[in-house]
Amino acid sequence: MPFLPQEVIARKRDGLALTAGEIGAFISGLTDGAVSHAQAAAFAMAVFFRDMTTPERVALTEAMRDSGTVLDWSDLDGAVVDKHSTGGVGDNTSLLLAPILAACGVYVPMISGRGLGHTGGTLDKFDSIPGYTTSPDNELFRKVVREAGCAIIGQTADLAPADKILYSIRDVTGTVESIPLITASILSKKLAAGLGALILDVKTGSGAFMPTLEKSRALAESLVSVANGAGLRTAALITDMNEPLASAAGNALEIRNAVDFLTGRHQDPRLREVTLALSAAALQLSGYDGDAAVAVETALASGKATEHFSKMVALLGGPADFVDNMDVHLSPAPIVRDILAPVAGTITAIDTRGVGMGVVALGGGRRLPTDSIDFAVGFDQILGLGAEIDVQTVLCRVHARDEDMAADATQRFLAAYTISDSAGQNHPLIADYVPPTEA
Repeated sequence: MPFLPQEVIARKRDGLALTAGEIGAFISGLTDGAVSHAQAAAFAMAVFFRDMTTPERVALTEAMRDSGTVLDWSDLDGAVVDKHSTGGVGDNTSLLLAPILAACGVYVPMISGRGLGHTGGTLDKFDSIPGYTTSPDNELFRKVVREAGCAIIGQTADLAPADKILYSIRDVTGTVESIPLITASILSKKLAAGLGALILDVKTGSGAFMPTLEKSRALAESLVSVANGAGLRTAALITDMNEPLASAAGNALEIRNAVDFLTGRHQDPRLREVTLALSAAALQLSGYDGDAAVAVETALASGKATEHFSKMVALLGGPADFVDNMDVHLSPAPIVRDILAPVAGTITAIDTRGVGMGVVALGGGRRLPTDSIDFAVGFDQILGLGAEIDVQTVLCRVHARDEDMAADATQRFLAAYTISDSAGQNHPLIADYVPPTEA
């Protein structure tokens, strides 16, 4: 019987559960041209309104995984793990977690993305390092993972190509905010990366894609159940994004912040807590039989994580002395100035999305996919929630390309801050843990 895409669309439109065969045929048709973009848009809208059962979500994820190459790391002599974040502002945990885990003897082939909307992209941060290649060929990718223990690169064209097609369609048809489709999009790439375990960092709050804890938990539970259903041991932490995680937001500024963190020169307390919690959870998922919390703290404090970071940067084309001489290699913005508090009081709320859009307006993010990035711009020395301030207290420093951009960014940053006499709401930094489910 010939495959008819319209029948699959109609069944989902009517609220019926699709079989794995129907989903597989539809995704296969999407990649080979048998399913039109109009039909894919109709399918996405039907899923948006009618949802999917967990078996449907697993089938969709696996079909998208199998639309391209699936990596095999069986030649390595250790566990292969990764981490995925749903995105935030000042979130440079990937830069820290990968070398920390590598220092614990775990391999981390991390395939990351670029900035999306107000959220910073891990690849854009690494692009600020001169010479660092975020798109190596497979041979170099495998060499770096094997020798440095970790490699942070971008998605290759042959990994989950169906996801690229479907996401581009969702992006222009109002169907991005669908938990089944988000789940399949995230996990198809992670499954294609050939991982043995995955830790998820699902953000919640004013700078998160899912702003409420209820929605964040629903996404985390979907991701965990589907990943484990597809055979990938996965757990999730739900973490707070009601303020920037690090005290820096912007590509080169977050690289500086990460190097200072690894070397111990400066460690933002919130960033340290989330990074070590994610690292320990990932290490546990990998099958580590010791005290994972002690192991990751030791890897950081001993300097071994810094060594793995430095080796990764050098092997991927960056400067061999980057950690020791990053000020030589990272060009500063022409204008660096303080943003001062207009009134005295306590910082009781931050529109974290607004801070992220301030970075975008400075040129540190993209308004259009084709925009180039200004790596030097952004904010640092950012004060967080609960800080008691006087008039003229420095809220942060703005790094800008010109005076007009500095003035605009100052207005955006101040507009994102609420300063009052009363105490603000307390947000737990780690709101929840979603453990692995039985497949």
